[in-house]
Amino acid sequence: MSPNLTLLLISGVLFACGIYLLLERSLTRVLLGLLMLTNGVNLLLLTTGGYAGLAPFFSKGTDPRSYSDPLPQAFVLTSIVISFAVTGFMLALIYRTWQLGRADEVADDLEDRRVAAQSGWVPEEDADVPADLSEFPSLVEAAEADRAALAAAPHAADLPDDAVLGDAVPLAAGPHDEEEPE
Repeated sequence: MSPNLTLLLISGVLFACGIYLLLERSLTRVLLGLLMLTNGVNLLLLTTGGYAGLAPFFSKGTDPRSYSDPLPQAFVLTSIVISFAVTGFMLALIYRTWQLGRADEVADDLEDRRVAAQSGWVPEEDADVPADLSEFPSLVEAAEADRAALAAAPHAADLPDDAVLGDAVPLAAGPHDEEEPE
């Protein structure tokens, strides 16, 4: 089973053009980029799904290898529904932007200009990393914290002095405890 090279190339071109259009500032071009990207995904899914075969219904005497795989078709249908929803959302955004500003392009705001004017990230100034990267305390500190938590508990009077969380000490009598026979 080898996929058709022409369809794979067309899918790659759709991916490339879609990503290029997604990076534009015009919302209409972003919408067209999303549409091209989803069409490229659909074509890629159908191409890698294999050759056309029989319908995926079972009938006696048919070789199982002659059936077509229904999973890529189900993925494509799901992708079509998702792309339809995203397209509707983008159209609503574009329409609202056009109503408010009579423009299709996303303009720079002051924060965008401030971030673009920054010199960049300096590793020595921005990376204050402590020497110990472990989020867990040492074993001694953990045991002390366990003892302090047990001592502060309301049932601490029932526990022996050397109790730690790992010991099998009943914390309180409950309904699960068995009563002694009479």
